[in-house]
Amino acid sequence: MWQQRTIDFTWEYLRQAERFFHRRFELSEIRFDVHGKTAGYFKQLSSGFSLINFNDVLLQANGEAFIRRTVPHEVAHLVVHQMHGCATRPHGKEWKEVMRLFNADASRCHDYDVSHVRSRQYKRFEYRCDCQTHYLTSIRHNRVLSGQNYLCRNCNKPLISSISR
Repeated sequence: MWQQRTIDFTWEYLRQAERFFHRRFELSEIRFDVHGKTAGYFKQLSSGFSLINFNDVLLQANGEAFIRRTVPHEVAHLVVHQMHGCATRPHGKEWKEVMRLFNADASRCHDYDVSHVRSRQYKRFEYRCDCQTHYLTSIRHNRVLSGQNYLCRNCNKPLISSISR
């Protein structure tokens, strides 16, 4: 029941954006196989394939609240990406404008009870900048090892691994 309502609302928000922006938006697939504490995500591949994936455990536990909060959140990501590409911040002004169009809460993160949800624990690696210590997950640490740089949001200086000092 909740999955079908989520699908229906996903398409309704998409049609609402199409009417407002006078253009078509493409959604290739809707899935329900996100695990852990993440409520959902939007993904657009260079091939044009677009996906919105929802966490079924959180959907079943939160029902209508999930549909009213997470569904417009992810559809707004799709709309902004297909209108502006990668040049916008994930929860920036363009995304907030679409959330206002949907009359939805523009919070970046959900506040669902996740105490019952199992999640993978990532090893954390210590990094420093000019003003503080940061702890990056193994995923981001591996990205640094392959050449990605991260900047401190406070001092805007690069994060340097404490191991390499």
